[in-house]
Amino acid sequence: MISDSLADIRKIQKDVQYTIALAGNPNVGKSTIFNRLTGLGAVTANYPGKTVSLNIGSADYKGTKIGIIDLPGTYSLGTLSDDQLVARREILEGRADVLVSILDATNLERNLYLVIQLLDLGFPVIIGLNLMDLAAKQNICLNIEELSRLLGVPVIPLVGTTGEGLDQLIAMCLSVARGETKLQPRLPKYGKDINHYLNGLSRDVGRYLKKIPYHLSPRALAILLLEDDEEFKALIKKEKKCSLLGKRLKDVRAEIQRTHGESASLRLTRERHGYEGTIVDRVQSIGVCRPSISSRLWRLSLEPITGLPILLAGLAAVFSLMYYIGGFLSRGFDRIWSLYVSPHIIHLVQALLGNTPVSRTVLWGLDAGVQASLSVGVPYILTFYFLLAFLEDTGYLNSVAFLSDSVMHKIGLHGRSAIPIISGAGCNVPAILGTRVLTTYREKVIASTLITLVPCSARTAVIMGAVAFFIGWPWALAIYVIDFIIGVLVGRGLAVFLPGESSGLVMEMFPFRMPKFSTILKKTWFRFKEFLIVAIPIIAIGSLLLGFLYETKLMWQITRPLSFIIKGWLGLPAVAGICLLFGILRKELALQLLVALAIIHYGTGIKDLSSFMSNQQIFIFALITTLYIPCLATISVLVKELGWKTAAGISLLTITIALIVGGLANQLLNIFHLIR
Repeated sequence: MISDSLADIRKIQKDVQYTIALAGNPNVGKSTIFNRLTGLGAVTANYPGKTVSLNIGSADYKGTKIGIIDLPGTYSLGTLSDDQLVARREILEGRADVLVSILDATNLERNLYLVIQLLDLGFPVIIGLNLMDLAAKQNICLNIEELSRLLGVPVIPLVGTTGEGLDQLIAMCLSVARGETKLQPRLPKYGKDINHYLNGLSRDVGRYLKKIPYHLSPRALAILLLEDDEEFKALIKKEKKCSLLGKRLKDVRAEIQRTHGESASLRLTRERHGYEGTIVDRVQSIGVCRPSISSRLWRLSLEPITGLPILLAGLAAVFSLMYYIGGFLSRGFDRIWSLYVSPHIIHLVQALLGNTPVSRTVLWGLDAGVQASLSVGVPYILTFYFLLAFLEDTGYLNSVAFLSDSVMHKIGLHGRSAIPIISGAGCNVPAILGTRVLTTYREKVIASTLITLVPCSARTAVIMGAVAFFIGWPWALAIYVIDFIIGVLVGRGLAVFLPGESSGLVMEMFPFRMPKFSTILKKTWFRFKEFLIVAIPIIAIGSLLLGFLYETKLMWQITRPLSFIIKGWLGLPAVAGICLLFGILRKELALQLLVALAIIHYGTGIKDLSSFMSNQQIFIFALITTLYIPCLATISVLVKELGWKTAAGISLLTITIALIVGGLANQLLNIFHLIR
C-alpha cells in the first residue's frame, strides 16, 4: 500500500499509545528488526516532495499498541541526500516517544556518531546493539553495562535475524516512554573551550529567542548554529533580535577558527569522533584469534583476484540449480496436472457446456492457463526466490556491490547501485524503488534503465521454461550473456550522454553469516505468494481472452498487421505477437499463453512448445521477452519515480532494443544454422 503523504504516519500516532522510531545506517539490519516487530504488516508512506519513503507499522505488546516507524538509513542528521533529509525531518517534526538507534556491534565506532548527535539534541534514545552473534564470532567483546553508563541510555543487545532481544527492546521502549527508567542521558563531553563556547551560546539563545523551533533546548540550537546548519540559520533570522545572536555566533566561529585552525563545524565533528573513540576504547576489547571461516571467505570475496572467481562460481551454481531443480519441478507439475487434474476439468466443463467454442474457451483458462502457470511459472520462480533469499541472508550481495564498484563507475554508477540491480533479478518493481538510496537523478535514471534489462524471476521462468527446457542450457546461458552485454552497452551509453558524475561508494560491510532456514522460507513465501495471488488469476484471465480470440478466429485478424515484423523480421508465428502484447501484463504470461495455445491448438496429446515452434523460434521469442519493457507494474513505478517522460523513454528504448536484437539474432541464426 502506497500513500502520497504522511497522513498514515500521523494516523498511526493517533491510534497507538506510543510511537517508536528506528534510526541507524542502512546496513545494520534495521529493516529486519522492523519486519519482525510488525510481522511484515507495513505501510509505505512517501515523504512529500521526495522519492524517499518511510515504512510504518504497529505492534501489540502485552496489551499496549505501539506505532513503529522505520526511518531511512542515515549515518548522521546532515542533509547531503534525500535519505538523510527525510530521517532528519521525521526526527525533528515527528517527535516519536522513543528513538531507537540500531547499531552494528561489529563496528561500534562507525555507528556511534548518530547517537552522539541525538544526545546533543536532547532526544530520548535507546541503543539496539544488533549483530551480536557476528561480534561474538569475531571475538569482539562489548561491555554493555559500561556503554549504557557512559552514555546514560539503555543498551539492548540484539540478533535481528533470530529476534533475540526484541522483547527486551520493546519493554525498555515502553519504560522510557512512560518515564519509568532511572537512566539520565549524558551530554557528550567535548574539549573545555568547545564546552565553554557552547555554554555561552546556550545562554545567548535563551536570552534572544523566546521560542525555539521543534521544542529544542537552547544548547541543542546552539550546537546546530555552531555547525552552520542552514535550516536553523534561516529560522532564527525571523526573530527580531537575530542580529545580536548572529553577531555573537560570528565571533565564536572566528575564535574557534583562530585557536584550532579549522571551522567550528569541522571542529565539532572532530570532537564528536574523538568522544566516540574514547567510548569505544572503554567498552570494547578484541581477542586475538584466528578468523572464522565465514570471515575468511568474506575477505576473499572482496579481493578482485579471488572475488571474481567466487562470483562466477556463485552465478554458475544459481544457474545450475535453476536449470535442474526448476526443470524437475516443471516436469512433475505438468505430469500431475495432465494425469490427475486436466481430465476431470475437461469432463466437467464439457458436461456443463458441451463440446462447443464456449467450453473450449473456458478450458483455455481453467485447464491450459492454470497448467501453464504450474508447469512454467511456479517451478522456476519459486526456485529463484529461494536462492535469492539464501544469498541475501548470507550477506553476499554486499560483497558483490563492493566488488563491482570500479566497474559500476564506468557506467555512471557506484557499487551501492549493484544491490538494487541484482535484486531486479527477483522483481524489477522493488528494485527500482530501491534506487531511492542513490543520491542523484542521473544515477537513478541509469540504474532504473539497467534494472528493466535485468531478467526478473518472470523472465527467468520464460528462459528456463522454454529455452533451457527444450533447446538446452547453453542457449539459455546465451540469452543471459546477450542481455548482460546489452546492459553494459546501454549503461555506458547513458553514462556518456547524461550530464553529471557518479558519486562515491559509502556502505557498511560485514562478514558472511550462516543463513537461517526459517528466515529464508519466510522471505521466499512472502515474495512468492504475490505470484500465486496476482499472477495466476491474470494468467487464467489472459488465457480465457486468448482462447476467445482463437475460437472466434479474431486472433488471425489482429496478428495480420504485425506479420511484417513478427513473421518477416523476427521469424516468429503470427500469434506470438499477441502473446508478446499480453506479456506486458506479466512476462511469464507471454510464454504460458503460448503453452496454452499449443495445448489447445494441437490437442491434449501434444503438450509442449516444440510441436508448435521451432527451436530457433523458441530462442528468439525468449530473447525478445527478456529485453523489452518488463510489465505494467514496472512501467507504473518508473512513472512514479522518474516521471512519465523518462518512463516512456525507457520503455521505448527497451522495445527498440528487443526488436533490433531479436531480428538480428534471427537473421544470423538463419545464415549460420546454429540451432538445430
